[in-house]
Amino acid sequence: MNAPLKVWLEAEGRLLRLRLSRPKANLIDAEMIAALDRALAEHLGKESLGGVVLDAEGPHFSFGASVEEHLPAQCAAMLRGIHRLIVRLVESPVPVLVAVRGQCLGGGLELALTGHLIFAAPDASLGQPEMKLGVFAPAASCLLPELIGPGRAIDLLLSGRSISGGEAASIGLVHEVAADPEHAALAYFEEFLGPKSASSLRYAVRAARSDYAARIKAKIETVERLYLDELMHTHDAVEGLQAFVGKRAAQWKHH
Repeated sequence: MNAPLKVWLEAEGRLLRLRLSRPKANLIDAEMIAALDRALAEHLGKESLGGVVLDAEGPHFSFGASVEEHLPAQCAAMLRGIHRLIVRLVESPVPVLVAVRGQCLGGGLELALTGHLIFAAPDASLGQPEMKLGVFAPAASCLLPELIGPGRAIDLLLSGRSISGGEAASIGLVHEVAADPEHAALAYFEEFLGPKSASSLRYAVRAARSDYAARIKAKIETVERLYLDELMHTHDAVEGLQAFVGKRAAQWKHH
């Protein structure tokens, strides 16, 4: 099987490119999480780096996390892995630009939400459908209220509905809607980040995001415990996941 992630540098080492490369689903599974974490650990500390562009191969950004890895036997390891990655990206010292087309769901949207700016196609579909499976989205429960306010966040988290790139822009979740979001993200880097001092950009990111990053890091630990120690001991959470894997309707017992 091909590597889950393509990694390369552009702009004389100023720009790190990360591309999810397991289309069409581009699942955020353990292998993808590990590849992203390795690439970021290797490159984010480079002094000349001025930005990251994260995009995806194929028609969709990501269908989300691997549901099989959410089942009780693997859940704890999977959740801790993705949360380490989420925190690393939220604490990134350089701006992360995310280009989204097609479906960007579940763990895929959680990954996108860690970016500093999201560029999305108008017909992109962004959502957190976890509640339809009887579970909640841990990282999104921390990120969305900060990014779009508690009212809009609770709607998306409880309904599980998806919104278009255009609607996401109207509520401040997406920075720019563009037919070619990758090109838009690269153009933003070229015009606004590439000409700047990399060290000064790092100080600007710290100034703007330090309190936000601290809140996300603290809350994600609390929410992770809620998910693993309480939610995953209920009938309905396990039933919903097993029903999805088994391609059948879930039978809720409401406990």
